[in-house]
Formats: sequence, structure tokens, C-alpha cells
Amino acid sequence: MSEKQGKLVVISGPSGAGKTSVCRALKQNPNVEFSVSATTRSVREGEQDGIDYHFLTREDFARRMEENQFLEFATYNGNLYGTPRWPMDAALARGKTFLVEIEVAGTRQLRERAVLGFYLFIAPPSIEELRRRLVHRATNEAEEIDQRVRIAEDEIKAARTEVAGAPLYDTIVENIVLEDTIKEVEGLLWP
Repeated sequence: MSEKQGKLVVISGPSGAGKTSVCRALKQNPNVEFSVSATTRSVREGEQDGIDYHFLTREDFARRMEENQFLEFATYNGNLYGTPRWPMDAALARGKTFLVEIEVAGTRQLRERAVLGFYLFIAPPSIEELRRRLVHRATNEAEEIDQRVRIAEDEIKAARTEVAGAPLYDTIVENIVLEDTIKEVEGLLWP
């Protein structure tokens, strides 16, 4: 008898909405395996290749796209991001929850390909609060914060759209207080 099939959980949200913090908490569950995305963006202070991201050159990323090595890929803020395919297949076969943190465009790709999973969007309480969080984080210049806020506005609108007659996301959770948001998400995933 084979092991129970795992499930794919996709979490998206604008930069500063709290999706990474929610994912960090979910990863503490031993039945969760987290997708390490690939990106062409520069390494930030404290990040490690293969742990935070697989940092690739544009040429290597393009080659891997041609070889269909990504479940999905997207351009965000001038950089390429992608979700490697093989770790998901292996985790699901072992009965694990495979957690993927991706942008809205990546979610749309997965939905268009009819990839089964639970799709969750983490939203900020307001654009003003999102801007405050980005400024407080102190990792981006003012111009980049403005650009991230503009992108966030588009992502929040897109999160409420449909693909093939079905909602893009199964649920949207507003992150007002992080600890409460984490509990709500855990309740949705493991009722």
C-alpha cells in the first residue's frame, strides 16, 4: 500500500504583507517541506544560496526554463523567479505538504495548468500599512518602495480575479496581527 498523497499549498501576497513570515511559521511543522525558489536577483545580507533561494545567473535561469525545470516562473521587479519542479513531486509522493511561496503571476500559471492544490493569498490591512511595513523593514530605497507599493496594488486586484471560471485563490487572509494570521492559516490547512 502506498503512502498517503501529500498536498500542494501555494501562498502569495505583496511584498511586506507577511507571506514570508507566515511561511516561516508553517515550515516549523515536520510534515511541511518548503520550496526553495530560484532567482536572478542579488543576494541580500544574511541570505544563503540553496537555503533562501537558488541564486542563478540570467543565462542559467533561461537554460533551465528551456529545459522545463520550473513548475512556474515569473518576472518581478526586473528579476526572474521560478519554482523548481522535482522537489514538489518528491514531497507529494512522500505524503508531505509542499509549501510554495510565489507571486500572483506564478499562481496564475499553476491555475492555468490545472495544478491541484490549496491557494492562499496574504493581504495587508491597507496599502498605507503595507507602505509603513516596507519602510520599517529598511531593506529598500524609497523609489523601490514606491514600485513595490504599485505592484502590490496590482497584485491585490489580481488576487480577486478568476482563471477558467474559478477564483485564482481559494481564500484571502488579511494579515493584521501576524500571530493571529498564522493561526488562521494553520486552521485552514489542518482543520
